[in-house]
Amino acid sequence: MEYRELGRTGLKVSEIGMGCEGFVGKPYEEVRELVDAMEAGGVNCIDLYTPNPEFRSRLGRALRGRRDKFVLQAHLCTIWKDGQYQRTRVLEEVREGFADQLRRLGTTHVEIGMIHYVDSLADWEAVRANGVMAYAQELRDLGVIGHIGLSSHNPEVALAAVESGLIEVLMFSVNPCYDLQPASEDVEQLWNDDNYARPLVNMDPQRQKLYETCQRLGVGITVMKAFGGGDLLHAELSPAGKALTLYQCLHYALSRPGVASVLSGARNLEELRAGIAYEEAPAEERDYAAAFADMPRISWVGHCMYCGHCAPCPVGIDVAAVTKFLNLAQAQGEVPETVREHYAVLPQHGGACVSCGACETRCPFGVPVMENMRRAAEVFGS
Repeated sequence: MEYRELGRTGLKVSEIGMGCEGFVGKPYEEVRELVDAMEAGGVNCIDLYTPNPEFRSRLGRALRGRRDKFVLQAHLCTIWKDGQYQRTRVLEEVREGFADQLRRLGTTHVEIGMIHYVDSLADWEAVRANGVMAYAQELRDLGVIGHIGLSSHNPEVALAAVESGLIEVLMFSVNPCYDLQPASEDVEQLWNDDNYARPLVNMDPQRQKLYETCQRLGVGITVMKAFGGGDLLHAELSPAGKALTLYQCLHYALSRPGVASVLSGARNLEELRAGIAYEEAPAEERDYAAAFADMPRISWVGHCMYCGHCAPCPVGIDVAAVTKFLNLAQAQGEVPETVREHYAVLPQHGGACVSCGACETRCPFGVPVMENMRRAAEVFGS
């Protein structure tokens, strides 16, 4: 298992994390087996969105004696009421729900306290004004949560939260179909077939800016909905009109700036082990470029997907890395110090490009690589 820094938190999380919705309804013995398999496979990041009390108690029991081996991403504002999940902004309910979560998990603290499901700017302002954010800060100051996060499907809201400086972790829906859609306060628009009926070209610029801003500001992204609820894995269901594989979806999400872990989810041991097996999969099985280039309703013409097909460069330039840092700088309108330093330690810079054009002949998306290398030399000074 490979591990990544979760933004500026200081935490190291497994590239393959686990969302536990598929654990709900399982008897304790099955939950324990799943946790055993996670530990054996090196999966250390667990998202605890679901407030189901039986699940919480069974997971807490399964974590006994090994709690310190896992990074728990627990949600504020998600409660169990009248026998079902509800999202709440009522502070008393938030407090009671979170206390119940800690008690059932058998722990005194969690690494990440995630403010749950903020998809409108009005809701984001309410969270800041009605005491929810203050409560999260109180928990952090007491050491009950290590870092404050926020979950959202809306890039406009997520960007506002990231730029506010109030959060260190963002849980966001990342996949190659959702990334084409503009911001919306209605999450259902992400899987509305009508929104994919017309040809779609290139990533929504607000989503691109969000990922790049997270990378620049050190806000770690944990990914939800990497498979679009499973639709992307089936040609008849995928908005793109073409099926992707599990590994292609995982690799796409892990290639976005700022992403630290993909919470892949599993309903059984087979699915859990399939996600973990990504780490041992050969590059050709992870590669999504050819599949993307062949999608009948979607095009990424001219847009660097960081897929690496441009390699090898005869002078050793990591073209994808140079392009990623160039995009970060251009999105900001200046060169942030952290971006400059990361660019500086690359073994070869854009200025080393000899304009042989080999990279452009291999690029599936028609990216003007040589121009990008020239631009990087101008922006970074080498």
